[in-house]
Amino acid sequence: MILLKNCYYIATFDDEGEEFYGRDILIRGSLIDKIAENIQLTDYEKSEADVIDCSHFLVMPGMVNTHHHLYQTLTRNLAGAQNAKLFDWLVHLYPIWSRIDEDAVYYSTLLGCAELLLTGATTTTDHLYLYPENFGGDMMSIQFEAAEKLGIRFSPSRGSMTLGRSGGGLPPDDVVQSPDEVLRDMERVAEKFHNSDPLSMKKIVFAPCSPFSVDETVMIESAKLARKHDIVLHTHLAETKDEEQYCIEKYGRRPLELMADWDWLGDDVFFAHGIWFDDGELKILSETNTGISHCPTSNMRLGSGIARIKEMLDMNIRVGLGVDGSASNDSSDMLGEVRNAMLLQRVKYGADAMSARQALKIATRGGAELLKFNKIAQIKEGFAADVVMFDLSKMQYSGAKSDPLAAIVFTGFDHSVAYSIVNGKVVVQNGELVGVDVDEISNKVDEISRKMLN
Repeated sequence: MILLKNCYYIATFDDEGEEFYGRDILIRGSLIDKIAENIQLTDYEKSEADVIDCSHFLVMPGMVNTHHHLYQTLTRNLAGAQNAKLFDWLVHLYPIWSRIDEDAVYYSTLLGCAELLLTGATTTTDHLYLYPENFGGDMMSIQFEAAEKLGIRFSPSRGSMTLGRSGGGLPPDDVVQSPDEVLRDMERVAEKFHNSDPLSMKKIVFAPCSPFSVDETVMIESAKLARKHDIVLHTHLAETKDEEQYCIEKYGRRPLELMADWDWLGDDVFFAHGIWFDDGELKILSETNTGISHCPTSNMRLGSGIARIKEMLDMNIRVGLGVDGSASNDSSDMLGEVRNAMLLQRVKYGADAMSARQALKIATRGGAELLKFNKIAQIKEGFAADVVMFDLSKMQYSGAKSDPLAAIVFTGFDHSVAYSIVNGKVVVQNGELVGVDVDEISNKVDEISRKMLN
């Protein structure tokens, strides 16, 4: 049992958008049990409860990261890829990524998830689509082991690539698989790992990498398998003009037309990026309830463009937020992504294009909807106890407390949480990860990175 006592400010992100000062939150097990002023505990409950003084804290739901490539924490800031656009960036990095092994997957997952937890995310997906031919372990088992160690709610994808260079794709042949291998393993991981319970800590996404790296057969059959197992579908789409040109030259259709032909539209589908949709395509997304994972930092970093998020929201298109890969961001800073999402829309549409609350709602409720978690991302009785707290007594928030919620987006230079609770368990306490040796993670990632680069 955890009692969050005398919360300075609570932003619920519930359907009414309630916000209030000075209330308590009682957590029993994995759920938010009660929200009220001055909650009193029995003598027995007092002996059992962990009471946290929240008198200086902004309390809000944990955020949901909807697009990442955790393995890329191993190849951040590489000189040869710092100033490249997407296709050139991929060509430079694929040979290095082909060297990932079991340790690389485990420690990169630890590092990326740790950064997410420390910056306000309590749920994340991952898009791991590289399967080197000499890889000896079960990638998804390794990732779930790392996520469980940290305590983050995890919904990784079974990604895939089947088109190597010899087949007209960008990646080396030794990191792609045959369509049969991909589809067999999708079936396996769905049966082994996927738990559709509303409070599940383990869910699966099916995510072929992109139309330019996967056979048409895999795209079509992935959709069939996903619907068989009630699993969400995800892929990169409309990220660059190069991708658009590739699809037109190879298939005679624009990327979204391909998705429609392959049965990749609907409320169980979301695409990463979606920068280059035209007006008609936005209408299709709206009418089919197809979602978008917005990745503003990566889009700026690679010079890919500015997604039309304001227009999407106006059209009731579902939008979540993603930090994207740590070789195109180059961090896993969830609150930093919220700030960039807000500011980038203002560059395109003006100062009132996106508010701090809109950006935070995308990062909470928006992400939960994309990943089909319907009991998280709200401070609400009966919902998952996924809660983050930011210390507003820090110097960086001085002078900003006229609007405590917007303060964490507009101001501050350190995006770290004071506390993070996931599924009713404290995983960040006083700004530190609980039960995790961060020096070991950092040192191991540096060691593995050097080995890959050498």
